[in-house]
Amino acid sequence: MKTKILLIGLMFVTLVNYAQQDSQFTQYMYNTINVNPAYAGSRGAMSIFALHRTQWVGLDGAPTTNTVSINTPFNNSRLGLGVSLVNDKIGPTHENTFSTDLSYTIPTSETMKLSFGVKASLNMFDLDPSRLNPDQQDPKLYGYNNEISPNIGAGIYLHSDKAYVGLSIPNFIQSNRYDDNDVKVYKEKISYYLIAGYVMDLNYNLKFKPALLTKMVQGAPLQVDVSGNFMFFDKLTAGIAYRWSASVSAMVGFQVSDALYIGYGYDLETTKLDNYNSGSHEVFLRYEIFKKNNKITTPRFF
Repeated sequence: MKTKILLIGLMFVTLVNYAQQDSQFTQYMYNTINVNPAYAGSRGAMSIFALHRTQWVGLDGAPTTNTVSINTPFNNSRLGLGVSLVNDKIGPTHENTFSTDLSYTIPTSETMKLSFGVKASLNMFDLDPSRLNPDQQDPKLYGYNNEISPNIGAGIYLHSDKAYVGLSIPNFIQSNRYDDNDVKVYKEKISYYLIAGYVMDLNYNLKFKPALLTKMVQGAPLQVDVSGNFMFFDKLTAGIAYRWSASVSAMVGFQVSDALYIGYGYDLETTKLDNYNSGSHEVFLRYEIFKKNNKITTPRFF
């Protein structure tokens, strides 16, 4: 028990000094709208997405994340729209982030399109000092209930049916919260994202897609996620992923119907935290509503 309290204390110290940044996802390639607003509407259908992530199972106060989003092309125009909600719980903190995304797409060739996107978000931050160790309680930590901060972001997304690359900054405004200009309770720093992926047809019934997500935050180590997924018969997807100096993951997904896709991921820590938890679980579903006579002939890999 003392070990768990110490670990949660260390997690909270990290939160106080470096801030809880954007949520991390193992299956980021299916949740692109979370980091890049230019993705909105790029699938050519109304796409409804929901994900639940339980991190570091068995560790008290470990992160739990839920996210839901809807994005769609707007009529027959080049505009795309999206809305999303991300709910994060870590130890004594609780966050809700509401976002609205708007994209504009222009063709650059017969197969490629370039999308530009903007994101407007509202973050609600709550700190419950009563959940801390009594020795850690400080009067200065009270009063941070439903602290609201707005933000804006932007991104670009170059894509085709076979490849994509994107650059984005989901939050341009660095949020700081202090008490008496002395205690730094929360600080959300600017994050820079680079994403990329490519689909290779190995044969008629087998595709392979390597993917990359790179995240850079001032004052934090560079985060690099690489993954490789195989798709069999346009139905079953399986692959592995590696988060640099953090974890290795296994992923599996299934195209239940033209509209419904479900996926599951499991992370195993490669750090010393592996001694105190049994891994992380992530499950999601995506449901798409197509216009009449506009169904895709084969499932999109991203």
